[in-house]
Amino acid sequence: MKRLLPLAAATLVASATVSVAHDETALVQSPPGDPYVQVSDVLPLPEFIPGLGTLFVDPATLPAGPFLAYDHDGTLSATIYMTPLEDLQNGTSYDGLGIGSHTVSGVDIYYNAGHPGVEKPHAHVVLFHDDEAKGRLAE
Repeated sequence: MKRLLPLAAATLVASATVSVAHDETALVQSPPGDPYVQVSDVLPLPEFIPGLGTLFVDPATLPAGPFLAYDHDGTLSATIYMTPLEDLQNGTSYDGLGIGSHTVSGVDIYYNAGHPGVEKPHAHVVLFHDDEAKGRLAE
């Protein structure tokens, strides 16, 4: 039992450090910085995708993301996840996904047949970070 206590304490400290390490303010304006890359720089997609915005992703988190979506002014407006339906049907879980902002005003979930970067049919789960975000990303 005495041997487990230091291990449990180290695990608690490590998990607390990960939680604190998420600097939400660093993601508020585009570009978000490392490890994120602009999706249009690495895939044949437009810089601004109507309905999604200008997307950034950490390549290590593909295919699910999170994709950080910025409006034309470079303001973080949504966090998007792209989860392949086949993977979900086969029992894959996407746990502990990051989030661009802890403020969420609405959520949309819809089907996508596939596109560069996430070629398989998948679900888009879009967390909007303020009441006007959906409108800003639409055009």
